[in-house]
Amino acid sequence: MSTRNSMGLVGLAALVCACSSLAQQSAGTPESPNLGVPATPEQIAGWDISIPPDGAGLPAGSGTAVEGAAIYQAQCFACHGERGQGLVNDRLAGGQGSLATSAAVKTVGSYWPYATTIFDFVRRAMPYQAPHSLTNDQAYALTAYLLYVNGIIEESRVIDAGSLPRVEMPNRAGFERVDPYSVAR
Repeated sequence: MSTRNSMGLVGLAALVCACSSLAQQSAGTPESPNLGVPATPEQIAGWDISIPPDGAGLPAGSGTAVEGAAIYQAQCFACHGERGQGLVNDRLAGGQGSLATSAAVKTVGSYWPYATTIFDFVRRAMPYQAPHSLTNDQAYALTAYLLYVNGIIEESRVIDAGSLPRVEMPNRAGFERVDPYSVAR
């Protein structure tokens, strides 16, 4: 038997052993790595907070850009700079009209198609050092502030579960829905 064929058989044997080991682990045999513990329904519910574009599932609460400005200064300024102009982390404001140019500036106001996405991201992932720590009112206020500094809403507009999905983002029509099953492969 040639060395090449021997190596092929060794590789095949290793693959069979690995698959067998995975099958045993998924069956709960003693060979499983025992990593982690099952999440409780309460733990899952605490993080199952996705908000789709239509706003389904938005929580109670509200906020304005005026309220959001103070929260932004305390929680966001160090990373995102004055009025969302960028600092250590991404720029959040400006860039409208730049996407079709060679100097596109992708911000919350120029690129994101739905205002509900702002709320979802702020509530889930910000501030960076303490994600998921903002109250719903704070997340609504920060969302309102980001919409305001992008010139999308007026400073006194109340943002809540009813008004947020109705905010028209400048790039809402900039995305096309593509059926992944219709794309040629």
